[in-house]
Formats: sequence, C-alpha cells, structure tokens
Amino acid sequence: MHGEYKVPGGKLVVVDFDLEDGRLRNTLVSGDFFLEPDHALERITAALDGLPAHLEARDIAARIDAGLPAGTMMLGFSAEAVGIAVRRALTHAADWHDYDWRLIHEGPQDPALHMAIDEVLTEEVAAGRRPPTLRVWEWAAPAVVIGSFQSLRNEVDAEAARRYGVTVVRRISGGGAMFIEPGNTITYSLYAPVSLVQGMSFADSYAFLDDWVLGALGEVGIRAWYQPLNDITSDQGKIAGAAQKRLSGGAVLHHVTMSYDIDADKMLQILRIGREKLSDKGIKSAKKRVDPLRRQTGMPRAEVIDRMIGHFRGRYGLTDDRLGAAELRAAEKRVADKFGTAEWTARVP
Repeated sequence: MHGEYKVPGGKLVVVDFDLEDGRLRNTLVSGDFFLEPDHALERITAALDGLPAHLEARDIAARIDAGLPAGTMMLGFSAEAVGIAVRRALTHAADWHDYDWRLIHEGPQDPALHMAIDEVLTEEVAAGRRPPTLRVWEWAAPAVVIGSFQSLRNEVDAEAARRYGVTVVRRISGGGAMFIEPGNTITYSLYAPVSLVQGMSFADSYAFLDDWVLGALGEVGIRAWYQPLNDITSDQGKIAGAAQKRLSGGAVLHHVTMSYDIDADKMLQILRIGREKLSDKGIKSAKKRVDPLRRQTGMPRAEVIDRMIGHFRGRYGLTDDRLGAAELRAAEKRVADKFGTAEWTARVP
C-alpha cells in the first residue's frame, strides 16, 4: 500500500507497506523532509511495523513519538503527518493530480443564488456528474452570510442591514458570519470527492485544501499561514476565513472568503458578533485585526484573482468551464424553495 501527505507549508511524507492480517508490515517511510539524528528514521519505521490497521492518525503518531530518540528534530513534518500518510494509504485516498479540475468564474450573482450553487455543485460532484471544481465568486449585492448554526438575531443588526441595503443569507456550512461588499472580497469554493481528504481529521483537511492559497499568496509577496481551525493569516493580520461541509453522498464543499478591502465601520454596525469578538480581544478597530490584500499587495483585485487561479492551474491543472444550464436551473429552484426563504435564513432565529 502507498500513501502520500504533503504537509501544508511543509514537506512531503510517503509511506509504503504491506498489509498482512490487518497489520502493517515491511514499512518504508520516505520524503523530502529533514530529520535528525539520521537513525530516527529507523525508529519511525520500527514503530509502524506491526501496527493494527484500524488505528487513527493520532494513535499512530503517539506510537512513533514514544519510539523516537531523545532530542529528535523533525523539520517540515511530524509524527502525525506520518500517521496521516498511513491512513491515506489504508483508505485509498486520492491526490489532487488524480482529477481533471474545472474552473467556474462567471459574472456577479445574487447572494442567495451563491448559497444554492454551492449546494448543487457539491451534490453534482458527489454524484459523479461534475468533475472536481474550483469556483470563484462575483457578488451582485452586499451581503452578510451567516453560518448554518448561527442565530440570526445574535449575529446581525437587522436595522443596520436594512439601512445599508445588505442582504442576509445562510449557507449550509458552519462557522462564523462574513461581511461582503462587491469588489471588497475574494470568495472561492472547492467541490471535491471526499477521497481527496481521506485519512485526515476535519482540522487537517482545512489546511490541506488551502495549502495552494498560501503558495499563491507567497507569489504576490505575502507570508501567510493557516491558523487553526479555519483562518488564513499573516503577520499583518487575518486575511481569510474558511468553512466546510461534507455531504453523505461523498463530496466535500470547502469555501473561503478573503478580505481584499474592508469598510470596518460599516461591518461593525451590521455584525453584532464582530463587536463582541473585538471587545473580547481588547481591540477597538477591526482594521487592526483584519489586514486586506489590497493594502498588502497594492494589486487590483482582478489581478490577485488571476494570480491565484494561475497558481492553482500550474500546481494541479485547471480547465475553464461554466455553470451548466441544468445546474443553474436547479440552483434557482433551491433559491425559491430554500435559500431565499425566511424559514431557512431564520431557521436559528
């Protein structure tokens, strides 16, 4: 069996082994990582040999850690990364390059339609009717997007939202509220078979699915990293927040909103949770907590998006595509039946 795991921001870990009577045998660990002392690799291999195949990555990591020589230095990887590579082998996980990735980047669409498109395309990938897809959003109107389990009245000042003409919609994934203004955000979704993240915990999959973004940001001069559970940040402040939903049919939706520019004063008038979080952290201005891409890069928003798409294309391959007529009809029906209704938006009042 063969498993690979590229540590987000780190190195590649490869594990090969035989599976005999439910246990790992003849194990081989390799990769482009750094490890001292040299004989620690033998200890890692010895720790894996004979392990039962049902162990989770964290349990495998504990066995490895227990067998390492004192003072071992693991650079670019960890014992847990080895455990994840083992689990990916056992679950027959896929690699990014196993898929023919498609790109959808179309004109502005209404907030509720974006919510519906996310659900429809995830289901289409799960059913095998659509290849794995990267979709870059364009917004037709300002919006607040709340998480699936958030309380509407606790998160949004309804009067302020009406005053500024901001539409409130609810997505199918969890996480916190997002304040959106057309031209001020960069939002994208990944729709992928769940096999791409097999063997990983939810927390590990967040960083794994956005590792390409860190590479793209690095190309435009931003040193960014993933801050668990779901933030992309830099030494200048938070850049983006991610959310994820896995469907029982076998697909994962992973979407991210990045701040290109921000009207912090307006955001704090509309988002109640924003005031509370900032107060909790002793920060008086959102501008000190969120640092937009416009200030950090000096680049037009369209150029940042083009550079991101180009990085993904160069790394994994990407074929231009568009939303199918049947997919659009299905999404419009979801707006009428679900995402555009008060029952859905206020399902947690």
